Amino acid sequence: MFAVRFAAASRPVLPGCLPWLKSGGQYLTPVAGFHCSALRPGAKVAVIFSGCGVYDGTEIHEASAILVHLSREGAEVKMYAPNVPQMHVIDHTKGQPAESEKRNAFIESARIARGKIAELSELKSKDFDAVIFPGGFGAAKNLCTFAVDGKDCKVNKDVERILNEFHKEGKPIGLCCISPVLAAKVLKGTEVTVGHEQAEGGKWPYCETAEAIKALGAKHCVKEVTEAHVDTKNKVVTTPAFMCETGLHHIFDGIGIMVHNVLKLTRK
Repeated sequence: MFAVRFAAASRPVLPGCLPWLKSGGQYLTPVAGFHCSALRPGAKVAVIFSGCGVYDGTEIHEASAILVHLSREGAEVKMYAPNVPQMHVIDHTKGQPAESEKRNAFIESARIARGKIAELSELKSKDFDAVIFPGGFGAAKNLCTFAVDGKDCKVNKDVERILNEFHKEGKPIGLCCISPVLAAKVLKGTEVTVGHEQAEGGKWPYCETAEAIKALGAKHCVKEVTEAHVDTKNKVVTTPAFMCETGLHHIFDGIGIMVHNVLKLTRK
């Protein structure tokens, strides 16, 4: 069982923040946009979330790193998530399911997107040059059933459609952390990395995922956390991210290499 730590937050009005708007006696949070959402001449990239929180949704640091690197390279970004119930809700302070709680992956993902998010069913590959999937256990719980079913997992129908569409059109697909299992399942024979294949004293605590990748019919390529693997034939780019126990800056750098190679493959 994975150890988890997270402090639940309420809805405070923080000093120095924009005041909330009052409507009918209710205070409403203003929707603030990302700098990366502004129109730019660079590649158009869809980023797909699976909730909010490492153990039941999207890994927030990975999502932020992806958005920062895309912004730095001048990409135009739009964020999506499936409108589905989460597999479960984890109390991140205890590492246990919160049995009485139910959450929706789309609504939770909007937290990361600062409200600017669309339903995954609306995503059309013709509108984008590339697609990127952050990790977090939501990728293995809400985008597919890998966390429960392993190699026999089922993939969300929109995720499967999107992967097949981008692949068929020769548009690059970026994935990090546990999300490469999606490409391994849907795009048979693709090459991906989730890091190393041995635990190495706990540095790679999820190393058994490499064998699962192989069982799914994909090729696993050993890479460092600061590297990315580029499957040039299938235009799939992957990096280990939080599959490795290391400094956050190393994970940030590895994600940057992944993003850079995804954008390089768009030729923009």
